[in-house]
Amino acid sequence: MCTAITYKTQDHYFGRNLDLEYSLNETITITPRNYKFNFRKIGTVANHFAIIGMAYVADDYPLYYDATNEKGLSIAGLNFPDNAHYNPYCEGKDNIPPFELIPWLLGQCATVDEVEAQLKKINILNENFSDQLTLTPVHWLIADEKRSITVEALQDGLKIYDNPVGVLTNNPTFDYHMFNLNNYMQLTKDNPQNTFAGKNGTLKLDLYSRGMGGLGLPGDTSSLSRFVKATFVKLNSVVGTSEAESISQFFHILKSVEMPKGSVHLGKDLYEITVYSSCCNTTRGIYYYTTYENSQISAVDMHKENLDGTALIKYPLDKTVRINFQN
Repeated sequence: MCTAITYKTQDHYFGRNLDLEYSLNETITITPRNYKFNFRKIGTVANHFAIIGMAYVADDYPLYYDATNEKGLSIAGLNFPDNAHYNPYCEGKDNIPPFELIPWLLGQCATVDEVEAQLKKINILNENFSDQLTLTPVHWLIADEKRSITVEALQDGLKIYDNPVGVLTNNPTFDYHMFNLNNYMQLTKDNPQNTFAGKNGTLKLDLYSRGMGGLGLPGDTSSLSRFVKATFVKLNSVVGTSEAESISQFFHILKSVEMPKGSVHLGKDLYEITVYSSCCNTTRGIYYYTTYENSQISAVDMHKENLDGTALIKYPLDKTVRINFQN
């Protein structure tokens, strides 16, 4: 289970929680412009936009979970079990397996509009990366500074939804998530009005706590509830425009739907946790992150690297617990 969001202050931000019961030793991975992508069905692309994001690197290939290119376009793939449907090879289409979709689109597209044009030519191909790494059922949040879309490969075709809230979680399908928000239209960050017995009712009811305008906001960790809560927290968020304030607030929004160990039991000794949280300043190409073990914010700036190189650049996650003793 995962949650991804977009956020705009002075700059634009994109990131996510990765919620799993394990880590694959993923790394902050920069793919420079001249790294050769050997796509399965459409050949080699030797020159493309530079990309930064979180990836599991297998056989020197970056399997990106979420990433941003040098133009500020961002994509995150989130688990979408039972709903995701991938197709056999289709003549006349760009046949792209799910694990190639992020580098294929980020390598050549600068905007969401350009992504939509490419998606019209794409067939999401049902092909594993390897026998050891089978396909993960995913759907995607794709965003630039101006707009966001959700892309879902379903049994009845590839669906592209405008995403006005800039939030994505997991099941069910995105159209249901958006419809479900109707059930929470009465929520407010302000004090609620007493309309229990009508606007002119005589029944006196008291506000006995702050935050009562949010009564009914889901607090469980299901994907349906996380979508509602992350959307409410994000759309009501108040923050300044500085970099420090912006990234701090971004991580606070993600923390509202994070997974502490023990809250979701998967059987035996397995518990889902928020393996990492990310926040990429897509305007500046800086990828910030925290891990379950280390809540201190770390950062990698893609523009401090040689983006004209040919080899992947990898930074392991800093998972060391850090405590600042003040006496």
